[in-house]
Amino acid sequence: MKKVFGYFKKEMMLSVSLLAAAAGLIITPPGEDFFKGIDWRTLGTLLMMLCVLEGFKKENVLRPLENLGMKLRSRAALSLFLIFGVFFTSMFVTNDVSLIIFVPLTILLFRSGECEQYILPVISMENIAAIRGSLLTPFGSPQNLFLYGQAKGIGFGHFMLHMAPLAAMSAVILIIFVLILYRKNPKEQIVFTHEIEEWKIERRPQRITYITLFVLVMIVIVTRTQIWWVALLAVIIAILIADRRIFLRVDYVLILTFLCFFIFSSSIAENGRISAFLGNTVAGREYWWAIGLSQVISNVPASIVLYPFTKNFAGLIYGADTAGLCSLIGSLASVINYRIYVREYPGRGKEFIKTFTLISWAFFAVVVIPGWLLSHWKFF
Repeated sequence: MKKVFGYFKKEMMLSVSLLAAAAGLIITPPGEDFFKGIDWRTLGTLLMMLCVLEGFKKENVLRPLENLGMKLRSRAALSLFLIFGVFFTSMFVTNDVSLIIFVPLTILLFRSGECEQYILPVISMENIAAIRGSLLTPFGSPQNLFLYGQAKGIGFGHFMLHMAPLAAMSAVILIIFVLILYRKNPKEQIVFTHEIEEWKIERRPQRITYITLFVLVMIVIVTRTQIWWVALLAVIIAILIADRRIFLRVDYVLILTFLCFFIFSSSIAENGRISAFLGNTVAGREYWWAIGLSQVISNVPASIVLYPFTKNFAGLIYGADTAGLCSLIGSLASVINYRIYVREYPGRGKEFIKTFTLISWAFFAVVVIPGWLLSHWKFF
């Protein structure tokens, strides 16, 4: 029993999600449509991406990015490269995928440069970059994709026009945060102590396989195809052929954590009394409701729950895209960031939460009121 309790103490986010799922099932006992309320596509896509990225790490597929990062000689320049790598890629491959790509790269480069003390603040800012960069496009985050699909009549350009001020403001603030981090010596040099592992010619088929699978997963994410399960089968079969040991390296705890949060949000949404309460209180307060509810069920399910009761679309989407700055649960992309870090540094979850919360709340304090003011700029 001590080992069991020790495990759940170490896996803090899993423990929270399990408790949330249990509470949801008590609030609303599962009915006939219980399984329909779970976002299986997101879970399947996450499994595909985790498998492919484990293949990337094993075969060093991200070597070109690593090589480019190692050409930068100052810690500030390297941090800006990584943070804005997340910021811009999140616009096209979603915020969680951009973190899965860049956070392991960040840990690798800062370890190699013997400056691990900067890893936590930098990946915390990468988390912000993922949340704020992804808000610019309809497919940058799951909640944007859902809300964009529901709001008929909003064109792609019109959507980006309304989101651009938030993205531009966030980019400027991120630069300021980096300058503050390295304020004592902005030009402080970084010296890498290891050579980049060369690609092995005999492993070229595996690298091509994982790159091809990555493109397939990107197509599934961008198109939101209903036959995503076909892609999932293709990924599983391809990895079984290429290197089945990859499945032993996948972070299944992260997938279980997501599943538990989906069970909780589905249970909340199906509760008649809660739905009636939301119908009477959400309209006119969408921005603050989106931020607050996201701290309980995260911003994607919060967007799904609140949309039917919304009169101000801008308030809902601006709030949902700001909510991830308050806590780990506010955006499930943050949970991914946390999981990547604690897998590399077991037992340091509290340190991550402390640094993440400090930096994210500082950023939130700067952008929350401008976001609220902009929410009065109606989409339609």
